[in-house]
Amino acid sequence: MKRILIVEDDHRLSESVSSSLQKEGYICQPAFDGQMAMKYFSNNDYHLVLLDLNLPKMNGIDLCKTFREANPTIPIIIITAFGDIDSKMEAFNLGADDYLVKPFHLKELSAKVKVFLKRAEQSVPVEPVYEVMNIRIDPNKKNVVYEGKEISLTPKEYSLLEYFVKNRNRIISKDELAVNLWDEKYGVTHNTIEVYINFLRSKIGKKLILTKPGFGYYLNTEAQ
Repeated sequence: MKRILIVEDDHRLSESVSSSLQKEGYICQPAFDGQMAMKYFSNNDYHLVLLDLNLPKMNGIDLCKTFREANPTIPIIIITAFGDIDSKMEAFNLGADDYLVKPFHLKELSAKVKVFLKRAEQSVPVEPVYEVMNIRIDPNKKNVVYEGKEISLTPKEYSLLEYFVKNRNRIISKDELAVNLWDEKYGVTHNTIEVYINFLRSKIGKKLILTKPGFGYYLNTEAQ
């Protein structure tokens, strides 16, 4: 099922949009401010974002830019009361795919959602499946098989493992992990990274991701 992140601070409108889209079979996650939206987006996979511009804690323009940089292919539809040409151009320049001015009809929104989800599905490139030692990762399905059994990882744990597998021939510093896997605006401490590394090790074994003191981590391709 397709997952949609609805970033809208008007609770009544958010509920109305969510209810309408859920009836069509979509899974909807509401976020009522910018920080909440960043948290959900960073820790979950979505197929489409509906984004208001006038939000508390972090405005929609900054969110649009951040979402687009993090995911170049996810459809982003702006839903806002700002109908002036300057607001539209700024949103499009920062990566928005479409723009709906409030008030809008739910049928029109539904039609746009269907079009962009279908377009995104057709344009998504198929990534190769990675097999390293006793780990098999399918980036297309976010699927991980370890020692012949599928294991359950959180989105952040999966992102870490995928990053190590794709960069398996070198040492990766904590700073590099922070820049590539966490949102720079909110930052992440080295201790937090260590915690996630330990979470991952508890699921795939301690010998697969090793520490090079003073330098960082690396994937042990000779692990038995």
